[in-house]
Amino acid sequence: MKLIIILTLISGFAFAQSPQLTYPEGEIGEMVKLGEAIMKNTDTHPLTKDLVHNKLKCVSCHLPGTDMHPGTTQSMGTFSGIAVRFPLYNKREKVVITLQDRIDNCFMRSLDGTRPIIDSEASVAMFTYITWLSTGKAIDINPSTTTAPNFSEEIIKFTQIQKKATHKNFIDGKKVFESKCAACHGTNGAGVATFPPLWGKGEGKWLAYNTGAGMSKLDKSAAWIQQNMPFGAGGSLSDQDAADVAIYINAQERASFNLSEKLDAIKDQGYYNSKRLKEVDSVENNFKKFGLDLKTIRGE
Repeated sequence: MKLIIILTLISGFAFAQSPQLTYPEGEIGEMVKLGEAIMKNTDTHPLTKDLVHNKLKCVSCHLPGTDMHPGTTQSMGTFSGIAVRFPLYNKREKVVITLQDRIDNCFMRSLDGTRPIIDSEASVAMFTYITWLSTGKAIDINPSTTTAPNFSEEIIKFTQIQKKATHKNFIDGKKVFESKCAACHGTNGAGVATFPPLWGKGEGKWLAYNTGAGMSKLDKSAAWIQQNMPFGAGGSLSDQDAADVAIYINAQERASFNLSEKLDAIKDQGYYNSKRLKEVDSVENNFKKFGLDLKTIRGE
């Protein structure tokens, strides 16, 4: 399962211009290109490197399709058609949000960092890039709209599977990881060369997504893994193998998420569009949400 390779594209892969999509001319085209550059190099780009506190990039989860643009797969993590769905009501935030809200909030979770200022150059550039990927698609605002194509059935499937997890699934997940992931992500999950980390610490800081990220949720991560991994062969993992490796990866130590602390870091930036101002997530709590005891799962 090349969660590995998916994440490789995240790290340092050379992307070619799409043969199908044509960049707009003039300043709008330059903004699209800037947004794409940020998506590919979020943790090192001059406009966003100080906002990212781990070793991941946007393209770590939003994989390129055959056109090699970030976020153009038709699987979980796609940007294709996303812009036409906004504004939309977000259940987590309990308000109607914009696409910029959704992008910027991801910095606090998947990138374990600081939320960009709305309408800053970086925020506008990423928003412009994703909007460009919806060129020609009709606006689709309705109460049932979600931020991505509806993968709810896949997630519900894995919700039921994960509720039955035992220590054996953790052990089996470790075997899947060692056989299909460790060569690129390292046996310690810290990544190898250009392949991104999935957990762990390096030089005193956490390397991967925190416990508030979608990938830290046992059902969402299993669905994403099955659809996208191994890279180029998504869909080849069985339901149980995808569920087990998600259990193993997310049972590892990683940064906890405290929304209040994240908001303290941006308190001088202006209005934060949400009615949910408190949220605390940990590895242990993420397992509790599925009725699982983390120590039991780990065999401690």
